[in-house]
Amino acid sequence: MESLAISTVYYPAIIERASNGFSVFFPDLPGCTSAGRTASEAAANAEEALAGHLLVSDQHGDQIDEPSDIDAIERDQEIDEVARILVKGERKGKAVRINVTLEEGLLAAIDRVADNRSGFLAEAARRELAARRETAEA
Repeated sequence: MESLAISTVYYPAIIERASNGFSVFFPDLPGCTSAGRTASEAAANAEEALAGHLLVSDQHGDQIDEPSDIDAIERDQEIDEVARILVKGERKGKAVRINVTLEEGLLAAIDRVADNRSGFLAEAARRELAARRETAEA
């Protein structure tokens, strides 16, 4: 049985001038957009938009295309393009089997509350990593 893990991907995004600031769209991900008063704010908001899009797509079982090469995306003359950026995201990827050693009481406690040890440990690791990222950004 093959399980899935989280992998880091970088999707190209285009920042364009908009009437009230700047907007961002992802050529590979229709409907995934972001905005901001400044180009920097729009770029920062793009990571949150990508994370949400990838999460919802995964929850609905939608096909998620591989990121395009940023240099291969053709320019649209109707877009007032300000910049092209790569936005970091996380999506499910192929799992890697590892051996882990845990204290037997901890393992028994996990088994009492979880049907799947690997899934439980992976989710706990994701939460801890997210908390540490938030702490590092604060």
